[in-house]
This record gives sequence, C-alpha cells and structure tokens, in this order.
Amino acid sequence: MGLRSVLAGVALFCGSLVHAASSFSPARPPAIPLAVKGPYLNSWLDVGSDGGNGGYLAGEWPMFWTQQITGWAGFIRVDGKAYNWMGAPPGADLVDQTDFSYTSTRSTFVMSVGGKVEMNITFLTPVTPSDLRRQSLVFSYLEVAVHSLDGANHDVQLYADVSAEWASGDLSAIVQWDYNSADGVAYHQFERQSQQPISETNQLPNWGTWFWSTKDVDNLSWQSGADTDVRGAFINNGVLPNTKDTNFRAVQDNWPVFGFANDLGSVGTASVSTLYSIGMTQDGAVNLLGEGSDLTTYPALWNSYFGSDVEAMTFFYNDYDEASSLATDLDNKVASDSLAGAGQNYLTLTSLSVRQTFGALQFTGTDSDPLVFLKEISSNSDIQTVDVIFPAMPLILYLDPAILNYLLKPLFLNQENGHYPNTNAIHDLGTFPVAKGYPDGSDEPMPLEECGNMIIMVLAYAQRTNDNDYLNQHYPILKQWAGYLVDEALIPADQISTDDFAGSLANQTNLGLKGIIGLRAMSEIAERTGNTDDASSYGDTATSYISQWQGFGLNTAANPPHATLSYGDEDSHGLLYNLYSNSLLNFGDFVPESVYTMQSNFYPTVALEYGVPLDTRHTYTKTDWMMWCAAIASSDTRDTIIRLVAGWIDSTPTNKPLTDLYDAQTGDYPGGLQFTARPVVGGHFALLALPS
Repeated sequence: MGLRSVLAGVALFCGSLVHAASSFSPARPPAIPLAVKGPYLNSWLDVGSDGGNGGYLAGEWPMFWTQQITGWAGFIRVDGKAYNWMGAPPGADLVDQTDFSYTSTRSTFVMSVGGKVEMNITFLTPVTPSDLRRQSLVFSYLEVAVHSLDGANHDVQLYADVSAEWASGDLSAIVQWDYNSADGVAYHQFERQSQQPISETNQLPNWGTWFWSTKDVDNLSWQSGADTDVRGAFINNGVLPNTKDTNFRAVQDNWPVFGFANDLGSVGTASVSTLYSIGMTQDGAVNLLGEGSDLTTYPALWNSYFGSDVEAMTFFYNDYDEASSLATDLDNKVASDSLAGAGQNYLTLTSLSVRQTFGALQFTGTDSDPLVFLKEISSNSDIQTVDVIFPAMPLILYLDPAILNYLLKPLFLNQENGHYPNTNAIHDLGTFPVAKGYPDGSDEPMPLEECGNMIIMVLAYAQRTNDNDYLNQHYPILKQWAGYLVDEALIPADQISTDDFAGSLANQTNLGLKGIIGLRAMSEIAERTGNTDDASSYGDTATSYISQWQGFGLNTAANPPHATLSYGDEDSHGLLYNLYSNSLLNFGDFVPESVYTMQSNFYPTVALEYGVPLDTRHTYTKTDWMMWCAAIASSDTRDTIIRLVAGWIDSTPTNKPLTDLYDAQTGDYPGGLQFTARPVVGGHFALLALPS
C-alpha cells in the first residue's frame, strides 16, 4: 500500500470526526456515482460504513468499482488559505459539505469554504441512448461553481487534477503523457506506454488514451508532475508553473498527476463556473467470434462520428450546454414517470440506477451497424451474459428498445454462424473484452434460463418496434430454442437458474414459468412471421403447460397460499419474478389473475427488515427481482416492497456501487458475495417498462 493509500485510509477513518453534517437527497446511497460512462470510466465515492466515509467528497479518494483509487483531487484557495474539496491529499483543511443530491445523470455536492464562499460541484454523466453519437463518447463532466457566501468579495483560485491511476490496473506499468490545446480546450492526455489492445489488468484496460480537459483561458495554469509537487505548488502559490514532467514512469513511481489551476479573481455573489471533463478513447474496443472463423475487432463507436480522439474530446467538452439540457430532459422524464408510477421512494431507486446500468455498456461497430457489448461487472466479468441483459431489459425498453437489438446482435452473430454446438441458447460470450464464445459448448449451463430469456427479449423488442423482419431473420434459431423449451420447460431438470449463487435445484417453479411464458412468446413470434402452424402448436403447448404448472408449483392449501420454490416442496417459497414477463409481453390472463393476487398477498407476510427474501434457502434478496415482483403486485404490496428497498439504500452499510444482492435482515452483503456496479439494476424500471 502506497503512502497515499495509507493517508486515504486515515482520512476515511477520521472523516466523520472532521466533517460538518451534510444533508443527502433523496437518499445517501452506498456509493455515489461520479464519472460512470462505461466499463472503464467507472469512478465512485464510497459511502457506506463498511468502508466509506459517509458520503463526503473531501477526505476520501474516488474509486474504480474494484476499489482501485482513481486519483482525483481538488483544492480551492480563498483569500490565500487552501482547502481540500475532493480526494484525500494532505496539506489543507477540508471544506464543509452541507448538501448532496443526485438525479439520474447528476451527483451534486454543496460546500461551504470557511463560511466565505460556497461551491456547487456537479458530476454529470450524459445518458443519450437515442443519440448514439453522444452516447458513444466515454466521457463525463465536472462543473464547479463558486460564489460568495457572506456577501463580501473574496480572492479565489481553483485547482483540480487527476492521476495516472485512471490509465492502468497495473500500478507498475509505465505511463506517458502530454499537454496541449485544441478548439478552445486545454487538455492533459495520458496512457500506458506499452499498449496491449483488447486486454485488461485488474479489470482496467491495457490500451486507450485518457483526457483530462478544461477551457483554454487566460487565467488557466497547468502542470504535470509528482503529486506532492503539483499540489504543493498550488497550495503554496495559487498558480501552476505551466511545466511538463518529462520523466515518464510507473503509475506508483512518485504518482504522476495532471493539474489545472484557475485564478477566479475577486468572487462576489455572482457565480463563477469552471468546467472539466474526464474520459477515454480506444480505437478497437471488443473482439467477437461472429462472422468467419476468426475474431473480429469491433471499433469503438465514436470512431464513426469523429476523425480523431482529440476531435471527439473537444466536441464533448464544447457540447456541455446541449449535453446538460439533454441530461435535464432525462432527469425530468425519470422523475415524473417514477413519481407518477409509485412515488418518491421509487424515484430514489430508479434515479440511482441509470448511470450504473449504462456504465456497463461498450458501444461499438459503426453508425449504420452498431453493436453494444455488456460487461457483467463484479460477479465474473463475462461479456454478453444473457441472464444479465435480461434483468437490465426494463430500463433499456423504457429509454430506447433499439439498444436491446444492439445487445442481442453479438449473441446471434456467434450462434447463427455455427460457433456454439448446443441446441439451447448460450449463457455468455466469454470474458470482457474478448467475446470468443464457447465453440466446445462449455459455457455455464443455464439452458432453460437462457432459451426463455432470449425468446422473451426478442419478442419484447419486436412488440415495441413492430420489427417483424427481425423475427424472420432469427426465426430458425428461435425455433431451435423453443424446441428445447417444449422438451424441458414443464418439468425442469436439476440445474442452475440466473441466481446461480443459490445453487442447483430440480423442478424450480419460477424457472418452469419462464420457459412456459417463453413458449407463449414463441407462439406470437410464429404468428407475426406467418408461421401459423407453429403458432398454434406452441400456443397449445404453452396453454397445456401453464395449466399443469399451477398444479405442480402452487400451494393453494397454505395459509396464505403461495407459489413454491420447487414442485412439491410445500413449505418453500420464493420471488416469482418470472411472472413479470407475462405482463411485459401483454399476455393478459395466459397466467391467471389469481396467481398474481396470490403472490401479491403473500409477499408482505414474509418480508424482512429490508425486503422479501429471494427464496427460503437464504435471507438474502435481489433488488431487480423484487422490483419485477413489485411492478405486477397490488399498489399496497408494490409500495411496501419499494419502501423497504428505498429504506435499505439510505441505511445499508455496504460501501460500493449499488449492490443488487444483500441480506434482507441485516442490509449488508451476504457472506462471501459482494456484487457491485452490476447493470441488472436496470430492472428497477420494471414498472415503467410495462405496456401502457
């Protein structure tokens, strides 16, 4: 552990002793998203008591989701006295944080600096799924606005830097850097000296270029160099010497940082704003075994819209006004829809889930043929995990169903080109960022799970876009997967489901339901593509199966009655979240209303302090599946579940980006399982994705 990490640990431990109390709205989350735009631009502030400092920007280092520090520091000088407003570098008193709030795209901190000036610090990460040019840019904004708090004018200088830690998961790797300006933007760029495309070390990329940028103005000074030198220059002088360190070296060798200082002059009651941006570019982004017999390198999508990485960076920086307006539109849409759907507790959850979901997506391909790759962050780093796309689907359908098409495309390219020997649908395509699939069929075995997921997702996309050509294009392999469901869905063999951590089990009631709804979906797919005989056959089979399933999987004699975890285990129960697909696909009473009512009445009777357990084997639960169940429950049950989860967000000791898996009794991580930053939180939008 380096000295900075030790100091950070001390600041973390002492933080609550030196901070004035801040308010947190709408909640104090387990971790606060700072710059979260992709699998590699994924920086957070730890909050929960398992390791965070309670949600204070000053005195704690921002972290990549793995808990590697993403060195990001800020100082402000007011009338000659320096204060620290971000990160945990030594040398200055901390500002007093008075407020924190978040929306779908923004995290905003309000700071009092010695009672003299106030800082409004906004981290803005745009999410624009219907505007692929902007969405393709793996960049995020930081805006710092300063105004007088006591009515007097004050002499103010502002400083911010990032460290080379952003560029490498190997802190012994040598990094090189430069400073330049273009199109009115001043920027530090830095990268690993030895580029190793399409590979990672400790979850961070071994290739690509990072940009730390601000406006090129007369009152700007800059410096690259050792952390203590650059920060010390500002603390002591309020200005940087405009010099570049030419000793390219390892990340951990005298910790290279890249600083900006702005002399804001005499600051009164009128707010003075400084804008920064942080981000990265890569040329090639992902390798896929699809068409042909070799891996194809798919370019990062930004390459289709911009002639160079500098052009992409300067466009992003200079686009702030438009990007901010679009972000406000999205914030308002999520807020109004969430409040109308289920109230403030629901908005607390949905607005925390947008950046995290899209932060797991890598946009690639070309503007005419985009592909989106998903990283299963933290649980195993798989790429294109079908049963992770599936729970994330509600947010994607809510914002732009086309993204679902781009996510499924790599899975079809791999399997339809003969690279997977099994008759069931594949589980994933390998380990991010290499989607080489499983030509030997050795993927994690979730055959029933993934066949049902693929067919349900394909129909959900087609219903919302009316793209029946898409169904025709993939009909042969969809029919192959439906054949598997005909054989296996009614009486599920001993196997794992998406909740693989819970273990293997035969006759899973919830898993069987997924397969049966998948067959009902295949009937509609066949009908939409003019395959009328298939439509009748799949429809008849699904109708027969759902009738039998009720006899196998429902304990109607219990008080209260409920679905079982597995057929015949009458005392068992679990979240029957696969029932949601029946509503998502608008199948009406294919699954009788009585099943909905039964489960809705049952869930509150087994709820614990922070939610309804996943099933009777454990006390842990999953937020995505609870929200799927809540979306189709009575308003009372829906609001109860949402209230429990919103209360958990505000009080959990977990300290990493929002986990979807926690102990419903204690609110902490379950033993040995720390899921974090996973895109499945898109499932929190289940209510808003339902057809109107």
